[in-house]
Amino acid sequence: MSAKKGRRKHIPQRTCVVCRRTLSKRELNRIVRSPDGDIFYDPTGKASGRGAYLCNDFTCWEKAISGNFLDRALKIKLTPAHRAALQAELERRQALPGQTSDNG
Repeated sequence: MSAKKGRRKHIPQRTCVVCRRTLSKRELNRIVRSPDGDIFYDPTGKASGRGAYLCNDFTCWEKAISGNFLDRALKIKLTPAHRAALQAELERRQALPGQTSDNG
C-alpha cells in the first residue's frame, strides 16, 4: 500500500492585502512588482517578482488602488501611472458578465 494514497494535495493559501481573508491561491488575484520596478496584474500567478494578493471583491480593488495597501505589500511607492493601470484592470473586470461586487 502506498503512503501517498490517503493524502490530499496541498493547496497553497494566500491572504488578501485589504480585507485579510485567507483563500486558496487560485481564488485570489496577484499583483506583481517585477525586478525592474514595474507593477502589473499577473493572471498566471507565476510571474517573477514580489507579489500581493487581492480577492475578487471590487471594494478591495478600489481600496488597494486608492490607499497604501499595495505600497506596503509590494514595498514600493505606486506612481499615478501604476494606479491608472490597475484602475484599468479593475474596470475591465467590472465589465465582465457574471461578476459581482461581493465575494463572500
